[in-house]
Amino acid sequence: MKCINKVKKAAALVIAAALIPAALTGCGSKEYSFEYDRERNNSSFSVASHMTGDTADAFAAKLCVTVGDVTEGTDADMSLATAAGLFDIENGKVLYAKNVHEKLNPASLTKVLTALCALKYGNTDDVLTASENVYITESGAVKLGLEAGDTMTMDQALHALLLKSANDVAVMIAEHIGGSVEGFADIMNEEAKSLGATNSHFVNPNGLTDSNHYTTAYDLYLICNAAVQYDKFVEVIHTSSYNSTYHDKNGNEKTIDLTTTNAYIKGEAFAPNNVTVIGGKTGTTNAAGSCLLLYSKDSAGNPYISIILQAPDRTTMYTEMTDLLGEIE
Repeated sequence: MKCINKVKKAAALVIAAALIPAALTGCGSKEYSFEYDRERNNSSFSVASHMTGDTADAFAAKLCVTVGDVTEGTDADMSLATAAGLFDIENGKVLYAKNVHEKLNPASLTKVLTALCALKYGNTDDVLTASENVYITESGAVKLGLEAGDTMTMDQALHALLLKSANDVAVMIAEHIGGSVEGFADIMNEEAKSLGATNSHFVNPNGLTDSNHYTTAYDLYLICNAAVQYDKFVEVIHTSSYNSTYHDKNGNEKTIDLTTTNAYIKGEAFAPNNVTVIGGKTGTTNAAGSCLLLYSKDSAGNPYISIILQAPDRTTMYTEMTDLLGEIE
Protein backbone atom coordinates (compact mmCIF):
# COMPACT_ATOMS: atom_id res chain seq x y z
CA MET A 1 0.00 0.00 0.00
CA LYS A 2 2.50 2.65 1.12
CA CYS A 3 6.15 2.74 0.17
CA ILE A 4 8.13 2.21 3.38
CA ASN A 5 11.32 0.64 2.03
CA LYS A 6 13.43 3.42 3.52
CA VAL A 7 11.81 2.91 6.90
CA LYS A 8 12.34 -0.85 6.68
CA LYS A 9 15.99 -0.48 5.77
CA ALA A 10 16.58 2.04 8.56
CA ALA A 11 14.92 -0.22 11.11
CA ALA A 12 16.92 -3.23 10.00
CA LEU A 13 20.21 -1.33 10.14
CA VAL A 14 19.53 0.08 13.58
CA ILE A 15 18.49 -3.26 15.01
CA ALA A 16 21.25 -5.28 13.39
CA ALA A 17 23.94 -2.87 14.50
CA ALA A 18 22.59 -2.15 17.98
CA LEU A 19 25.72 -0.15 18.64
CA ILE A 20 24.32 2.60 20.81
CA PRO A 21 21.29 1.88 23.01
CA ALA A 22 18.76 4.66 23.33
CA ALA A 23 19.42 6.99 26.25
CA LEU A 24 16.93 6.15 28.95
CA THR A 25 16.17 7.62 32.33
CA GLY A 26 14.57 5.90 35.29
CA CYS A 27 11.29 6.57 36.99
CA GLY A 28 9.57 5.67 40.22
CA SER A 29 7.25 2.77 40.81
CA LYS A 30 4.14 4.86 40.21
CA GLU A 31 5.42 6.80 37.20
CA TYR A 32 6.28 6.11 33.61
CA SER A 33 8.03 8.12 30.94
CA PHE A 34 8.04 8.47 27.18
CA GLU A 35 11.61 8.37 25.88
CA TYR A 36 11.20 8.61 22.11
CA ASP A 37 9.78 11.13 19.67
CA ARG A 38 6.21 10.12 19.03
CA GLU A 39 5.37 13.47 17.43
CA ARG A 40 6.99 12.41 14.15
CA ASN A 41 4.10 9.94 13.74
CA ASN A 42 1.61 12.81 13.68
CA SER A 43 -0.31 11.09 16.43
CA SER A 44 -0.72 11.52 20.14
CA PHE A 45 -1.08 8.95 22.88
CA SER A 46 -3.59 9.00 25.67
CA VAL A 47 -4.66 6.33 28.12
CA ALA A 48 -8.42 6.23 27.77
CA SER A 49 -10.51 4.57 30.43
CA HIS A 50 -11.55 1.15 29.16
CA MET A 51 -13.20 -0.19 32.23
CA THR A 52 -16.86 0.83 31.82
CA GLY A 53 -19.47 -1.74 30.98
CA ASP A 54 -20.54 0.15 27.85
CA THR A 55 -17.00 0.20 26.53
CA ALA A 56 -16.47 -3.48 27.27
CA ASP A 57 -19.66 -4.35 25.39
CA ALA A 58 -18.60 -2.22 22.41
CA PHE A 59 -15.15 -3.79 22.50
CA ALA A 60 -16.62 -7.29 22.27
CA ALA A 61 -19.05 -6.28 19.52
CA LYS A 62 -16.20 -5.21 17.21
CA LEU A 63 -14.14 -8.38 17.23
CA CYS A 64 -12.19 -9.09 14.06
CA VAL A 65 -13.03 -12.45 12.51
CA THR A 66 -11.29 -14.49 9.82
CA VAL A 67 -11.31 -18.17 8.96
CA GLY A 68 -8.27 -18.06 6.70
CA ASP A 69 -5.52 -15.95 5.22
CA VAL A 70 -6.12 -12.32 4.28
CA THR A 71 -3.37 -11.28 1.90
CA GLU A 72 -5.06 -10.23 -1.35
CA GLY A 73 -4.59 -6.56 -2.09
CA THR A 74 -1.86 -6.16 0.53
CA ASP A 75 1.81 -5.33 0.05
CA ALA A 76 3.22 -6.63 3.33
CA ASP A 77 6.14 -9.01 2.91
CA MET A 78 5.69 -11.69 5.56
CA SER A 79 7.67 -14.34 3.71
CA LEU A 80 9.90 -15.33 6.63
CA ALA A 81 7.57 -15.21 9.64
CA THR A 82 5.43 -18.32 10.08
CA ALA A 83 2.34 -16.38 11.16
CA ALA A 84 1.29 -12.74 11.15
CA GLY A 85 -1.84 -10.69 11.68
CA LEU A 86 -2.95 -7.06 11.67
CA PHE A 87 -6.28 -6.26 13.31
CA ASP A 88 -8.22 -2.99 13.09
CA ILE A 89 -9.89 -2.84 16.51
CA GLU A 90 -12.12 0.17 15.86
CA ASN A 91 -13.68 -1.21 12.69
CA GLY A 92 -13.47 -4.92 13.51
CA LYS A 93 -11.50 -5.71 10.36
CA VAL A 94 -8.66 -8.10 9.65
CA LEU A 95 -6.26 -6.11 7.48
CA TYR A 96 -3.74 -8.92 7.09
CA ALA A 97 -3.65 -12.57 8.10
CA LYS A 98 -1.14 -15.33 7.45
CA ASN A 99 -1.55 -18.65 9.26
CA VAL A 100 -3.28 -16.84 12.13
CA HIS A 101 -4.95 -20.06 13.32
CA GLU A 102 -1.79 -22.18 13.29
CA LYS A 103 -0.87 -23.45 16.76
CA LEU A 104 2.61 -22.22 17.65
CA ASN A 105 4.82 -21.71 20.68
CA PRO A 106 4.29 -18.09 21.83
CA ALA A 107 7.38 -17.73 24.04
CA SER A 108 7.02 -14.66 26.27
CA LEU A 109 3.94 -13.34 24.46
CA THR A 110 2.34 -15.67 27.01
CA LYS A 111 2.96 -12.92 29.55
CA VAL A 112 0.21 -10.77 28.00
CA LEU A 113 -2.29 -13.33 29.29
CA THR A 114 -0.43 -13.55 32.60
CA ALA A 115 -0.75 -9.78 33.01
CA LEU A 116 -4.43 -9.88 32.02
CA CYS A 117 -5.19 -12.51 34.67
CA ALA A 118 -3.14 -10.62 37.27
CA LEU A 119 -5.07 -7.41 36.62
CA LYS A 120 -8.44 -9.14 36.53
CA TYR A 121 -8.00 -11.28 39.65
CA GLY A 122 -5.49 -9.23 41.66
CA ASN A 123 -4.78 -5.64 42.65
CA THR A 124 -1.77 -3.48 41.80
CA ASP A 125 -1.06 -2.85 45.50
CA ASP A 126 -1.09 -6.57 46.41
CA VAL A 127 2.16 -7.64 48.06
CA LEU A 128 3.65 -10.75 46.44
CA THR A 129 6.15 -13.08 48.13
CA ALA A 130 8.57 -15.24 46.17
CA SER A 131 8.69 -18.96 46.94
CA GLU A 132 11.45 -21.47 46.24
CA ASN A 133 9.82 -22.04 42.83
CA VAL A 134 11.15 -18.76 41.44
CA TYR A 135 14.55 -20.31 40.81
CA ILE A 136 14.46 -20.79 37.02
CA THR A 137 17.11 -23.17 35.70
CA GLU A 138 16.34 -23.22 31.96
CA SER A 139 19.38 -22.04 30.00
CA GLY A 140 19.02 -18.52 28.64
CA ALA A 141 15.83 -17.77 30.56
CA VAL A 142 15.52 -14.09 31.50
CA LYS A 143 15.24 -13.52 35.25
CA LEU A 144 15.01 -10.61 37.64
CA GLY A 145 17.01 -12.62 40.16
CA LEU A 146 14.34 -13.20 42.77
CA GLU A 147 15.17 -15.19 45.88
CA ALA A 148 12.77 -16.99 48.18
CA GLY A 149 11.23 -14.54 50.62
CA ASP A 150 11.59 -11.47 48.38
CA THR A 151 8.51 -9.25 48.35
CA MET A 152 7.20 -6.65 45.91
CA THR A 153 3.90 -5.15 44.87
CA MET A 154 1.88 -6.38 41.93
CA ASP A 155 2.58 -3.06 40.21
CA GLN A 156 6.33 -3.67 40.45
CA ALA A 157 5.87 -7.27 39.34
CA LEU A 158 3.91 -6.22 36.24
CA HIS A 159 6.71 -3.89 35.20
CA ALA A 160 9.28 -6.67 35.61
CA LEU A 161 7.00 -9.10 33.77
CA LEU A 162 6.26 -6.91 30.75
CA LEU A 163 9.42 -4.79 30.43
CA LYS A 164 12.21 -7.21 31.37
CA SER A 165 10.14 -10.33 30.61
CA ALA A 166 11.30 -11.84 33.89
CA ASN A 167 10.35 -15.51 34.03
CA ASP A 168 10.85 -15.78 37.79
CA VAL A 169 8.46 -12.88 38.38
CA ALA A 170 5.86 -14.64 36.23
CA VAL A 171 6.03 -17.61 38.62
CA MET A 172 5.59 -15.32 41.63
CA ILE A 173 2.51 -13.71 40.05
CA ALA A 174 1.09 -17.13 39.17
CA GLU A 175 1.45 -18.46 42.69
CA HIS A 176 -0.07 -15.30 44.17
CA ILE A 177 -3.15 -15.44 41.93
CA GLY A 178 -3.59 -19.17 41.41
CA GLY A 179 -1.97 -20.69 44.49
CA SER A 180 0.41 -22.61 42.24
CA VAL A 181 1.68 -22.52 38.68
CA GLU A 182 -0.73 -25.32 37.82
CA GLY A 183 -3.64 -23.50 39.43
CA PHE A 184 -2.78 -20.32 37.56
CA ALA A 185 -2.52 -22.22 34.27
CA ASP A 186 -6.10 -23.37 34.85
CA ILE A 187 -7.13 -19.73 35.26
CA MET A 188 -5.23 -18.79 32.10
CA ASN A 189 -6.96 -21.48 30.09
CA GLU A 190 -10.39 -20.55 31.40
CA GLU A 191 -9.75 -16.89 30.64
CA ALA A 192 -8.54 -17.70 27.13
CA LYS A 193 -11.59 -19.88 26.52
CA SER A 194 -13.92 -17.13 27.72
CA LEU A 195 -12.37 -14.75 25.18
CA GLY A 196 -12.84 -17.21 22.33
CA ALA A 197 -9.16 -18.18 22.21
CA THR A 198 -10.03 -21.84 21.80
CA ASN A 199 -6.94 -22.94 19.85
CA SER A 200 -4.67 -22.28 22.82
CA HIS A 201 -3.41 -24.23 25.79
CA PHE A 202 -1.15 -22.81 28.49
CA VAL A 203 0.82 -24.73 31.11
CA ASN A 204 2.95 -21.94 32.57
CA PRO A 205 2.82 -18.16 33.07
CA ASN A 206 6.06 -17.29 31.28
CA GLY A 207 6.11 -19.13 27.95
CA LEU A 208 9.10 -21.35 28.62
CA THR A 209 9.05 -24.19 26.12
CA ASP A 210 6.59 -27.03 26.62
CA SER A 211 4.95 -29.17 23.95
CA ASN A 212 1.56 -28.63 25.60
CA HIS A 213 1.95 -24.83 25.65
CA TYR A 214 0.74 -23.20 22.46
CA THR A 215 -1.50 -20.54 20.98
CA THR A 216 -2.22 -18.81 17.66
CA ALA A 217 -1.76 -15.30 16.31
CA TYR A 218 -5.53 -14.89 16.27
CA ASP A 219 -5.91 -16.05 19.87
CA LEU A 220 -3.17 -13.63 20.92
CA TYR A 221 -5.13 -10.85 19.25
CA LEU A 222 -8.18 -11.79 21.33
CA ILE A 223 -6.09 -11.89 24.52
CA CYS A 224 -4.38 -8.56 23.84
CA ASN A 225 -7.71 -7.05 22.85
CA ALA A 226 -8.92 -7.80 26.39
CA ALA A 227 -5.66 -6.73 28.08
CA VAL A 228 -5.64 -3.23 26.56
CA GLN A 229 -8.95 -2.52 28.30
CA TYR A 230 -6.85 -2.12 31.46
CA ASP A 231 -5.17 1.27 31.83
CA LYS A 232 -2.34 -0.27 33.83
CA PHE A 233 -1.49 -2.73 31.06
CA VAL A 234 -1.32 0.06 28.47
CA GLU A 235 0.71 2.23 30.85
CA VAL A 236 3.29 -0.47 31.49
CA ILE A 237 3.78 -1.57 27.88
CA HIS A 238 4.34 2.07 26.91
CA THR A 239 7.04 2.54 29.55
CA SER A 240 10.61 2.74 28.25
CA SER A 241 12.43 2.46 31.58
CA TYR A 242 11.52 1.87 35.18
CA ASN A 243 13.29 1.76 38.51
CA SER A 244 12.11 1.01 42.02
CA THR A 245 13.04 -0.95 45.13
CA TYR A 246 11.62 -4.11 46.65
CA HIS A 247 12.67 -6.09 49.71
CA ASP A 248 14.33 -9.36 50.63
CA LYS A 249 13.09 -11.67 53.38
CA ASN A 250 14.92 -9.58 56.01
CA GLY A 251 13.44 -6.28 54.83
CA ASN A 252 16.59 -5.10 53.05
CA GLU A 253 16.09 -3.07 49.90
CA LYS A 254 16.83 -4.51 46.46
CA THR A 255 16.86 -2.40 43.30
CA ILE A 256 14.79 -2.84 40.15
CA ASP A 257 16.30 -1.11 37.12
CA LEU A 258 14.47 -2.06 33.92
CA THR A 259 14.51 -1.14 30.25
CA THR A 260 11.87 -2.30 27.78
CA THR A 261 12.76 -5.01 25.26
CA ASN A 262 10.56 -3.29 22.63
CA ALA A 263 12.77 -1.64 19.99
CA TYR A 264 9.98 0.71 18.85
CA ILE A 265 9.66 2.16 22.35
CA LYS A 266 13.45 2.32 22.77
CA GLY A 267 13.83 4.28 19.52
CA GLU A 268 15.79 1.52 17.79
CA ALA A 269 13.03 0.67 15.28
CA PHE A 270 10.62 3.02 13.56
CA ALA A 271 7.01 2.56 12.53
CA PRO A 272 5.61 4.23 9.39
CA ASN A 273 4.99 7.96 9.85
CA ASN A 274 1.24 7.59 10.28
CA VAL A 275 1.54 4.97 13.04
CA THR A 276 2.36 5.38 16.72
CA VAL A 277 3.45 2.23 18.53
CA ILE A 278 1.96 2.43 22.01
CA GLY A 279 3.71 -0.70 23.26
CA GLY A 280 3.67 -4.46 23.14
CA LYS A 281 5.55 -7.60 24.09
CA THR A 282 8.51 -9.44 22.65
CA GLY A 283 9.26 -13.13 22.97
CA THR A 284 12.13 -15.38 21.94
CA THR A 285 12.98 -19.03 22.48
CA ASN A 286 14.64 -21.62 20.27
CA ALA A 287 11.27 -23.30 19.74
CA ALA A 288 9.26 -20.12 19.13
CA GLY A 289 11.79 -18.09 17.18
CA SER A 290 11.37 -14.33 17.42
CA CYS A 291 7.85 -13.13 18.26
CA LEU A 292 6.33 -9.68 18.63
CA LEU A 293 2.91 -8.31 19.56
CA LEU A 294 2.15 -4.58 19.26
CA TYR A 295 -0.63 -2.21 20.23
CA SER A 296 -0.56 0.85 17.95
CA LYS A 297 -2.65 3.81 16.83
CA ASP A 298 -3.02 5.58 13.50
CA SER A 299 -2.92 9.35 13.02
CA ALA A 300 -6.63 9.57 13.87
CA GLY A 301 -6.13 7.70 17.14
CA ASN A 302 -7.71 4.43 15.98
CA PRO A 303 -6.17 1.33 17.64
CA TYR A 304 -4.61 -1.74 16.02
CA ILE A 305 -3.09 -5.00 17.21
CA SER A 306 -0.35 -6.61 15.13
CA ILE A 307 1.38 -9.92 15.73
CA ILE A 308 4.32 -11.80 14.24
CA LEU A 309 5.13 -15.35 15.32
CA GLN A 310 8.18 -17.47 14.57
CA ALA A 311 10.35 -15.03 12.66
CA PRO A 312 13.83 -16.48 12.13
CA ASP A 313 15.63 -13.66 13.96
CA ARG A 314 15.14 -10.30 15.68
CA THR A 315 16.08 -8.15 12.68
CA THR A 316 13.63 -9.96 10.41
CA MET A 317 10.94 -9.71 13.07
CA TYR A 318 11.17 -5.92 13.26
CA THR A 319 11.60 -5.44 9.51
CA GLU A 320 8.51 -7.51 8.73
CA MET A 321 6.54 -5.88 11.56
CA THR A 322 7.30 -2.45 10.12
CA ASP A 323 6.14 -3.72 6.75
CA LEU A 324 2.97 -5.07 8.35
CA LEU A 325 2.26 -1.72 10.00
CA GLY A 326 2.52 -0.21 6.53
CA GLU A 327 -0.89 -1.72 5.79
CA ILE A 328 -2.47 0.82 8.13
CA GLU A 329 -3.96 3.67 6.06
